[in-house]
Amino acid sequence: MSNRTSFAIVVSAPSGTGKTTLCREVARRIEGIRYSVSCTTREKRPDELDGKDYRFIDLDTFKRWVKEEKFVEWATYQGSHYGTLREEFVSSLNEGIDVIADLEIEGARRIMQLYPDGVFVYILPPSTRELKRRLEQRHSEPAQQIAERLLKAEDEMRHAKEYTYVVVNKEFDKTVEAIISIVRAERLKSARLRGPLGIAE
Repeated sequence: MSNRTSFAIVVSAPSGTGKTTLCREVARRIEGIRYSVSCTTREKRPDELDGKDYRFIDLDTFKRWVKEEKFVEWATYQGSHYGTLREEFVSSLNEGIDVIADLEIEGARRIMQLYPDGVFVYILPPSTRELKRRLEQRHSEPAQQIAERLLKAEDEMRHAKEYTYVVVNKEFDKTVEAIISIVRAERLKSARLRGPLGIAE
């Protein structure tokens, strides 16, 4: 058991900013962090693996799990549903493992309510032009859908100040290191220590 309380790290960003890849890399580089794989009803992209990138489930299953309160949070984004499994999320925290999750704003707000001691990071793209380039580079969506995502992104970025930290993703490695620095600093907060302070002889 750790001598500190574990916490949730939620990373949000406009679609195409690379939040999922960032979260996975942070979890890979630091011990004691588990990446939370979300459930979704959207179609699987050719380069995605079920159970690794997302847990792909049908709409009926998703609705049933909502009724059964299996999700600690869930949200609808551009017609598809996304949710974080409660049992996995809570059990990780109870084990003393920090949980990092990439969530849309609606889902992040839910975690903010449930876990106000969590760490909330908003990732901004270097520019709208760069975000458009990244979305087009995926070759997974038609031009109309990309345009809709860009409009959605502009609206979402207005809410970045709701988060604890804001990081601009100009260079992948530097952004990963910025998030790692945030996590390490948060782990050192006195408010997260268990029991009385003391120094071992």
